[in-house]
Amino acid sequence: MSDHQRIHPVHDVEAPHRPLVPENTAKSDKGSTHLPRRTFPVMHSKPPKKTRSCCCRFLCWALSTLLILIVAIAITLGILYLVFRPKLPKYSVDHLRISQFNESDNNSIYAAFNVRITARNPNKKIGIYYEGGSHISAWYMDTELCEGSLPKFYQGHRNTTVLDLSLSGQAQNASGLLSSIQEQVQKTNNVPLNLRVNQPVRVKLGKLKLFKVKFRVRCRLVVDNLGASEDIRISNSSCKFRLRL
Repeated sequence: MSDHQRIHPVHDVEAPHRPLVPENTAKSDKGSTHLPRRTFPVMHSKPPKKTRSCCCRFLCWALSTLLILIVAIAITLGILYLVFRPKLPKYSVDHLRISQFNESDNNSIYAAFNVRITARNPNKKIGIYYEGGSHISAWYMDTELCEGSLPKFYQGHRNTTVLDLSLSGQAQNASGLLSSIQEQVQKTNNVPLNLRVNQPVRVKLGKLKLFKVKFRVRCRLVVDNLGASEDIRISNSSCKFRLRL
């Protein structure tokens, strides 16, 4: 029986030893091989500018101050309303007399009205100072016929004041105006007339006299005619009031 010959590999002593894993690779505890780590530069964001923070602080402060002022004003107005219970004054036109309404040689109309207006102050704790610089005018359509003013006076609490006012003026284009009024009377048996009042006043709350404001009153009348006569019959009258600062 022949002998079995075993052949053993012979290592080459002179050949250099080359590791299977590169030297710069890292091994984990489990023996797995990782690729070499590469480091990247970290980009740091620039710190915010101080000017932006200052602007934000100022804006927040301004908004907070404005909100506080609005709340304070609202609370003050609410307290004043509860204490004084303000009510709007009321006005009415009770009487109208036309003393002059005739055509002149220069194609114009001279008009003179006497108007009685009743002003009512329904407030218990509020007085009204009627200041100078008022203006009242009478209009037919878009034509101003005459004008005047209200006297200066003080109207106390729950007071009713009757004003007899004189208005006078001159209107142009008499022929066209008279023909328009005659046509209006023939169609409807009445004439629309408007009174406009602009009155500066000061409101008195208790003992406190406030700043000057303007009362704006607009009255619409329906009269039977616009001829010069003793009395003009007013078939309808309504006045609207507005307050202007």
